[in-house]
Amino acid sequence: QVQLVESGGGLVQAGGSLRLSCAASGRTFSDYDMGWFRHAPGKEREFVASISYNGVRTSYADSVKGRFTISRDNAKKTVYLQMNSLKPEDTAVYYCTVPRSNYWGQGTQVTVSS
Repeated sequence: QVQLVESGGGLVQAGGSLRLSCAASGRTFSDYDMGWFRHAPGKEREFVASISYNGVRTSYADSVKGRFTISRDNAKKTVYLQMNSLKPEDTAVYYCTVPRSNYWGQGTQVTVSS
């Protein structure tokens, strides 16, 4: 069993930055990859970024590449999403997840104003 709790969302102006955190508990955090997805109103949920269990490999959606950075601290059982140069189209609820599992957090709202 894995529990995931996101934090760090909020309201920011376009061009600003936010850092999301996802704290995990339960199974050994360092055993599994982690990912971030987002869901905007009227759109399907979409992949944002992922990171391998040891932090060596990362992957990003084209829409966020060069602006967002995913990282993890296995000692703190936490995965992060640093979001820079935010755009209004980044507005969504952001979820962390263990890829290819049923483990999802409750989500944190990110709103970017123009």
